[in-house]
Order: sequence, then structure tokens, then C-alpha cells
Amino acid sequence: MLKALSSLQKILVVDDDAELRETVSILLEREGFTPIQAVDGQSGLGQALSLKPTLMLVDLRLPGLSGIELCKQVRANRLPIPIIVLSAVRDEVDKVLLLEIGADDYVVKPFGTRELLARIRAVLRRSTGEASRVLRFGDVEVDLDRRTILRNQKEVKVTPAEYNLLSFFLQNADRALSRDLILNSVWGYEFYPNTRTVDAHVVKLRQKFEQEPAVPKHFVTVHGVGYRFLP
Repeated sequence: MLKALSSLQKILVVDDDAELRETVSILLEREGFTPIQAVDGQSGLGQALSLKPTLMLVDLRLPGLSGIELCKQVRANRLPIPIIVLSAVRDEVDKVLLLEIGADDYVVKPFGTRELLARIRAVLRRSTGEASRVLRFGDVEVDLDRRTILRNQKEVKVTPAEYNLLSFFLQNADRALSRDLILNSVWGYEFYPNTRTVDAHVVKLRQKFEQEPAVPKHFVTVHGVGYRFLP
């Protein structure tokens, strides 16, 4: 459904890196979207106001009007355009900042084409009300509205922390997530003496939802980083 509609969807790419803009535009065009390019924040704002794209990709570090200010201006003008922030590894992007500037999601540079497309489609689904509130992986079904989990049609009991961690994994599928990011997002700790609490809870999720907990297929360790959830 989304692919069939994509030819009607304009995506505004705001980045001062000409090579990146062109690469992303080619990718979007190949997927059936209509790409629009802007070289800086001021022209990006002008295009957003006049063309009202379906979605915006905005680099945080823009000359003149910064990406942060651009996002704020878009929201100040009451434009209901979903925004995905493009940030460099050195930029600190957290959920608080995203909320403050009115962004819906972020992708860290350098990013893979598969990840960027997945992010775009997920944000578009949410913005158009198409997002499923029942998520599935393997023999597990998670109802995000009722906060219930079924495995082979039988309810599985989990603690609030386990549920929140599972929900975070489901909504960030196929992303390498650091332990610090998980702690901050799930438990709300910006700084914490150690990250063993994450490891302990991942072990519990594996025991409850993996066919073979010792050889996990869904909750996979990313060495030197943290974890990746594979549906």
C-alpha cells in the first residue's frame, strides 16, 4: 500500500552536502518518491512552506538557519510535516531534543540505505495512522494498546521493565542500540554506574521469547555496541 502511494509523496532533503543530497534523492526516486532538494535551512524552510512535502529529512548542522531552528520554524508555522533528523555521530541526539525541536525520528550518519528507507516508511505509517498497534515476531504477538503479550496464543507475564524494553526493541527493529541509549530510553537514566541491568533484562527476554535462549535469533548481541532486535 505504502509503495503504491509513494509516487504521490514528496520528500524534502535539506542538507548542505551535495553528494549526500544527490545520493538520497536517487534512492528516493528509485523507491517511487518525489525528492526535493534544499542546500540550507533558509531555502529548506521556504520549500516546506510553499510545497508542503509529505516528509522532511533535515541535517542538524546546516549553514545559516540550523537544522534545529528549521525544525522549530516548521512547527511554529503549524505544518504537520513529519521530520527525520540526519545527525553526525558526534551530535548528541536524544528524545528530549527531538521533542523540543518537533522532530519525529533521527538517523545517524553514515547510514545505510535500508535503514533510511525503513525509518521513512515507519514515520509515514505513524503519521498517516497506518501503524499497526499489534506487532509480531516469530510466535510472539505484542498488543501495544492493551500491553499484552501472547506466545503461541498463550499470555506471557512480564515485568513493566521487561515490557518497556521489549516495546523499545520492537519500535527500533534492526538498529544497533547501545546499552547507554537503551538505559536512557527505557529506564530514563542519562548516566548510570554500569549497564548490567540492560544485559540482565535482555537475558530474561531471551528466556521468555527465544526458541533457544542460548542461541538467540531475535535479541542479538552487537559486540562492542549493545544489542540489535531482529524480527
